[in-house]
Amino acid sequence: MLVKDVMRSPVVTVGPDATLEEAYRLLLERGIRHLPVVAEGRLLGIVTDRDIRLATSHLNPKGPCPTCALVAEVMTKEVVTAHPLDPVEEAARVMRERKIGSLPVLEEGALVGIVTGIDLLDALLRLTGVTEPSGRLEVRLPDRVGELARLTGFLAGRGVNIHSLLSYPEDGDFVRAVVRVNTLETHLLAESLRREGFEVLWPPKKPW
Repeated sequence: MLVKDVMRSPVVTVGPDATLEEAYRLLLERGIRHLPVVAEGRLLGIVTDRDIRLATSHLNPKGPCPTCALVAEVMTKEVVTAHPLDPVEEAARVMRERKIGSLPVLEEGALVGIVTGIDLLDALLRLTGVTEPSGRLEVRLPDRVGELARLTGFLAGRGVNIHSLLSYPEDGDFVRAVVRVNTLETHLLAESLRREGFEVLWPPKKPW
């Protein structure tokens, strides 16, 4: 899944000469938290609801003045951006490392979208298949060639269709596989997997 698949477009923007009051009203009206600042088609910065609240707080040494202070005075000028063809996990990594809540999306210098933390959460839900009726399996596999194929082959041999499969490494030379399948009878499936020697973490064994 790529950034272009989850980004919001067209983008709500604001000009650098807008007042903080105007920018904040736009945020409220559109139900958003981030406003790219654009002039003559060029991205100049980004301003957030938090920037505006801090700038108009009584803690601000210059004093609160939402009707006279301009967006250009409080916007972040060094904007971290993404490209439409970036993988969503790369966008998530950048946002996590930089501790930012959004990435304007640029293509050949033009602002074509914006991706936020909520958009990435939506992408995660789609990637894990939880938006469709399905059952969940979680299996710990040895980190060696053929183990994942053995798991998927076992499921295919029992006519089980895989909706999604995510895996990640664990300490101790293991891989954790999280699988969404087209059946809700996952307890029966889990017992069959255990009899074949798989270490099933979810669903847990039913108490007898």
